[in-house]
Amino acid sequence: MYKYFFCLVILFPVQIYAQITPSQLDLLAAEAQPQVVEWRRWFHENPELSNREFNTAKQIESILREMGLEPITGIAHTGIIAVIEGGKPGPMVALRTDMDGLPVIEQTGLPFASTKKDVYNGLDVGVMHACGHDAHMSMLLGAAWVLNSVKEDLAGSVMLIFQPAEEGAPEGEEGGAALMLEEGIWDESKPEAVFGIHVGISIPGGQIGVKPGPLMAAVDSFKITVVGKQSHGAMPWNGVDPIVVSSQIVLGLQTIVSRQVDVTLAPSIVSVGRISGGVRNNVIPDRVEMEGTIRTFDEDMRREIHARIEKTARAIASASGAEIEFELLVGYPSVNNNAKLFDQSLPTLQRVSGDNPVNIITPQTVAEDFSFFANEVPGLFLFLGNGPPDTDPTTLPGNHSPYFNMHEPTLETGVRIFSNLVVDYLKQ
Repeated sequence: MYKYFFCLVILFPVQIYAQITPSQLDLLAAEAQPQVVEWRRWFHENPELSNREFNTAKQIESILREMGLEPITGIAHTGIIAVIEGGKPGPMVALRTDMDGLPVIEQTGLPFASTKKDVYNGLDVGVMHACGHDAHMSMLLGAAWVLNSVKEDLAGSVMLIFQPAEEGAPEGEEGGAALMLEEGIWDESKPEAVFGIHVGISIPGGQIGVKPGPLMAAVDSFKITVVGKQSHGAMPWNGVDPIVVSSQIVLGLQTIVSRQVDVTLAPSIVSVGRISGGVRNNVIPDRVEMEGTIRTFDEDMRREIHARIEKTARAIASASGAEIEFELLVGYPSVNNNAKLFDQSLPTLQRVSGDNPVNIITPQTVAEDFSFFANEVPGLFLFLGNGPPDTDPTTLPGNHSPYFNMHEPTLETGVRIFSNLVVDYLKQ
C-alpha cells in the first residue's frame, strides 16, 4: 500500500539585482572628473579656518541636495553628514573628509589661488588649503555622485562625513571628529567601517601609501613655565636663572625618548618648538615659557611620556631652586588601520592602482583626528600622492607649504578608491 504525500510549493518573488562592476565605477569616475575639478577649484579659492567653514558647508549642502540626498548640517558647528541608501539590504560604511584650511598666505600663483583673509590667534592672516582638504572634499563628493548613481544595486548604505576643524579648533573651542561623535552622528546608526584619504606625504604622484596598524602618530602638546628669581645679569648668584634652568630642561626632555622609554616598542618624539623669556641682555628674568609637541604610536608609552616630561622638568628645576608650572594638552590619538580591514581592502587598492604599486609605508609622525572615528569602528586611512607621476615627490612643496598644490588628474584616482572600497566591502 502506498501513501502519497503532496507538497505545496509557494513561490515568492525574487528580486534580481545587477552587480556593480569595477569598470562601471571607473567609467562613472571619469564622467564625474570635470565636475570634481570644478568643485576642487571652488574649495581651493574659498578656504575657511577651523570651525569657520560656513560657506564651505553651504556649498557642500547644495551639491548633496542636487544629488537628491538629504544632508544634516550644523554638526560640530559646520559639519555635515548624508546617507546614500542602497537598494539592496546590507551594512553601512562611512567615508570621511576634512573641510578646513590653514592660516597660510598662498604663493602658488594659480589662477584660482586663495586671496582670503581672516583672524587667527588675534593676528590678521591669509587662509589657504595648504594640506589638500580641498582635494579631499571634492574626491568624496565625486565618490558620492558615483555611488548615488548605482545606489539601486548597492548592497547597503554609505554615510558621507564632512568634518570641520581637523587642523584643530581655535583656542577655547571644541571641534573636529571628537565633537561630531560627541554630538551623536553614530548614535542611531553606526557604520561597520570607515575610510579616509589624505593627499601628499611624499608618496609618488597618483600612487597609494598605506600600512596596517599604526599609521600616524598621536599628538599632544605641553607648556612649561619655569619660575625663577630675577637679578642683574652681572650678579646671577643673587637670583635663580630660569633661562639656564630652561636650557637644562630642554636637554633633559630629550633623554626621555633616548634613555627612559623602550625605543624598540614604537617611535616617539618630544620637541620644544617655542621658548621665550627676558627683555634685556643684562637682566636675568623671573620667568621663561616653553611649549612643545609629543608624538607617539603606543598608548601606554604615550601616558608614560606625559608623566616623565613633568617629572623631569620638576626635578631639574628643583635642583636649581626654581619651580615650574606644567600644562598638558591632550590631542589626537594615533591613527591605527584595522588589520582585518586592511587585508580585506588591499586587493581593491591593488586593482585600482593598476600598474602602480601600493606602497606599504612606515609610520608617519604627523597626526590626524580621523583616529577618533577609527577608534570607534574599524578604519582604513591611506595616502595618495598629490604630484605629477613623473616628478620626485621629495622635490615638491609639502603639506602646509604656501606652495602646496594638487595634480588634478589624480582626483579621479581618489574617487575610484573611495567608490571601489565601498562597493567591494558591501559585496563581502
